[in-house]
Amino acid sequence: MATSSAAAGQQQEQQHSISRIYPNANEERGKQWWDYDQLMVAWGVQDNYEVVRKVGRGKYSEVFEGVNVVSEEKCVIKVLKPVKKKKIKREIKILQNLAGGQNIVMLYDVVRDPQSKTPSLVFEHVNNTDFKVLYPRLTDYDVRYYIFELLKALDFCHSRGIMHRDVKPHNVMIDHEQRKLRLIDWGLAEFYHPGTEYNVRVASRYFKGPELLVDFQEYDYSLDMWSLGCMFASMIFRKEPFFHGHSNEDQLVKITKVLGTDDLYAYLEKYDIDLAPEFDDILGRYAKKPWMKFVTSENQRYISNEAIDFLDHLLRYDHQERITAREALDGHSYFNPVREAEQRQQALQAGAAKIDEVSSNSEAAA
Repeated sequence: MATSSAAAGQQQEQQHSISRIYPNANEERGKQWWDYDQLMVAWGVQDNYEVVRKVGRGKYSEVFEGVNVVSEEKCVIKVLKPVKKKKIKREIKILQNLAGGQNIVMLYDVVRDPQSKTPSLVFEHVNNTDFKVLYPRLTDYDVRYYIFELLKALDFCHSRGIMHRDVKPHNVMIDHEQRKLRLIDWGLAEFYHPGTEYNVRVASRYFKGPELLVDFQEYDYSLDMWSLGCMFASMIFRKEPFFHGHSNEDQLVKITKVLGTDDLYAYLEKYDIDLAPEFDDILGRYAKKPWMKFVTSENQRYISNEAIDFLDHLLRYDHQERITAREALDGHSYFNPVREAEQRQQALQAGAAKIDEVSSNSEAAA
């Protein structure tokens, strides 16, 4: 009898997946933190803003460069397409919750057209360079630096119970002159509650984690770490996108051709996942490909043992095996040069502050 109940317990355990990090971030903060249905939107004045030019469009919005006519400050205006009120409230609530977070785009205002009632979100402006132009220009140190900055944004949102669910180069604004990075577009972001089954129709195809492709709904923040891994792989190997699937099914095939099928089947078994029948004819048997196979004379300047190790800890089928943003920030050796530069900068600032203090004290004494 004991064995069968132990087996049942194991079965239960297999199917439940809980984040290794910040599992109770929302519970700890209470319902007013995460219950976006209850949000009362405080609408600003639309006439305070003027559209300058269109800069992009997405599935759910059109994006414009704008100006605050009162302060004459540049801004970005995201005009939302007709979508459920609940989704708009979720995006606003998340942006408000994350306000002031390191490298998170700042929401300035929420306005709506008095006639059409179309809502718009007003954000800080970032002087972004298109990633297709910028990434090939980056040095090895630049890649380390910007990935470290992106990890700060991810750890910040994860620590506050929020999964971004659409990490990709298009949603990472970089002002290279100022060395400033912002994680934008929180329209697909969601609050993480352990044991909740989430929609797998999130993220952009090339950045979708295996959990989404095999229809495993109990995912968590580690989804963002897979997407980051895809981004990182494309940066260091100069291959854009790194996994180039032509459909969601083909996307998983492209992943298995690199990570191998053995680990995929081990992952499916661990979480008791049944693969959809459409994979029967397209999933062959593939061996795991060593990362060094992707190194060429064109990309070798970005490659180091640390880079490969970091990538290997991001691109894992098993979401619970992936490195967390916090772990990477605190201890991965790939970022040692960035941490050292930060420490030098802090020491210089502390030294400058001390000099200021001494000189102001001596002036006061005089």
